[in-house]
Amino acid sequence: MRTAYRILAMLISIGVVVQAAVIAGAWFLVLNDLDSGTVLDKNSESNWAHVLHGQIGVLVMPLLALVLLIVSFFARIPGGIKWAAITLGVTVLQVVLAFAGFAAPLLGLLHGVNAFALAGVAGVAARKAREAGTPAPAQPATVS
Repeated sequence: MRTAYRILAMLISIGVVVQAAVIAGAWFLVLNDLDSGTVLDKNSESNWAHVLHGQIGVLVMPLLALVLLIVSFFARIPGGIKWAAITLGVTVLQVVLAFAGFAAPLLGLLHGVNAFALAGVAGVAARKAREAGTPAPAQPATVS
């Protein structure tokens, strides 16, 4: 279970990187379309990268975080439940900030910053699992 916990936490951290790459690609596609004469207005459809960013962010990432929390109860990692819960909380905040960003664009800035927090807390969770799987160093023998 420790390995499953560690892999899930790492997948969440990697997911943040994938999300950053996909949203960057999405906006470069938009800029390319604008350069080609496309008009962008409220009737414009999202490009494939915007859609992928939304699907990963609303479906995949929260599912990974929820499964991480469930696994944490069985993994016997010191602090594992706490870091899995924090990861889930930051993931939920990320989704809330994404939707709130449409109504209040400045909250979109927090969505970007919170992504780094999500990668960080998931990274801590992965490290906790790695440390829990590492045997303690042997104590030197004492001569009495």
